[in-house]
Amino acid sequence: MNRYFDTVLAQLEQLRRSEWCKIEQAAAWVGEALANDHWLYAFGTGHSHALAEEIFFRAGGLVRGVPVLDPKLMLHENAIEATWQERKEGYAAQLLALYPIARGDALIIASNSGRNAVPIEMALEARARGLKVIAIASLAHGRQWPSRHPSGKSLADVADLAIDNCAASGDACLELPGMPSRVGPTSTVTGALIVNAIIVQGIENALQQGAAPEIYISSNSDGDEHNEKLLSKYKSRVRHL
Repeated sequence: MNRYFDTVLAQLEQLRRSEWCKIEQAAAWVGEALANDHWLYAFGTGHSHALAEEIFFRAGGLVRGVPVLDPKLMLHENAIEATWQERKEGYAAQLLALYPIARGDALIIASNSGRNAVPIEMALEARARGLKVIAIASLAHGRQWPSRHPSGKSLADVADLAIDNCAASGDACLELPGMPSRVGPTSTVTGALIVNAIIVQGIENALQQGAAPEIYISSNSDGDEHNEKLLSKYKSRVRHL
């Protein structure tokens, strides 16, 4: 437990040293999008879908933050099928077509490995439609394991900006005697920090441009009346509300 904490802390410190300028750039794009009435989207497959949900319907979170979600790519219904589905070519375009994205929006794509077809093609499709695409991936993993996409490119190669989550190759970080492989994944911890750092700095950037992005207030405090007005405004626009 103590080793895991120290390892995660070291990765966060590494992220602050090496990735902060990239996070600032991502936040600049998000701030510009918000200041011009555009949207932030987020996508991930497998466990990385948690980072897409991180931007959605959160206390203090963006109203104009929308996850791109598909149960076939998540783990709660059929984990084995989801593992194969994220390798399927041509699927990303079908999924993205379900959302009213527009030029000027921004998209965060989280994939620790960055090697499967769906996240890679999601980035390509979104860029073709005029979105700024921000990848969150383990660059250490990407250096060790080749792309599964016919192009030979990884998610980091095809995004406008690639932020290293500083996870070890394979994500898990601790070797324990008697175990066949490492335990203790870290990509969700560092990924969530990256996502929220982009958002809070993006909000500040929008404020500096004269726009105050709409946010939710906790429904378990005094947020219901505030939130209801926003839900009424956007329910027909956001498919997951």
